[in-house]
Amino acid sequence: MKLHELSPAPGSKQEPKRKGRGIGSGNGKTAGKGHKGQNARSGGGVRPGFEGGQNPLYRRLPKRGFNNPFRKEYAVVNIEELNSFAAGSEVSPEVLMEKGIVKNPLDGIKILGNGEIKVQLTVKANKFSQSAVEKIQAAGGKTEVI
Repeated sequence: MKLHELSPAPGSKQEPKRKGRGIGSGNGKTAGKGHKGQNARSGGGVRPGFEGGQNPLYRRLPKRGFNNPFRKEYAVVNIEELNSFAAGSEVSPEVLMEKGIVKNPLDGIKILGNGEIKVQLTVKANKFSQSAVEKIQAAGGKTEVI
């Protein structure tokens, strides 16, 4: 294959429709814009969201809330889900993701104290609730904030 033999794939190149170029083109005279009116003028038409002068939806709805750009969102894990680990093992975010307990770690992992823990574990996470810390330590385990 040589450079002069290269050509685009068939059907991939189309000539643009030339509007307003005579009656035979099918798009002559008014160039597909109909007769008169706002949409026939140069620069005509209305902006997106314009409802003909009626108070538009974006102004009818009240402003609500505040979006904090610095908010951290944690993936939560209850301590009852940690019972599947062997006694004495170390539970870290990587291990939780490997086992499928946490699918998306978001900004970190928070351990909550819902349920009972029966095994002694060393748990490493970004945050712990007070009840989770108490229950893990009561079971003989340790908590470590990373």
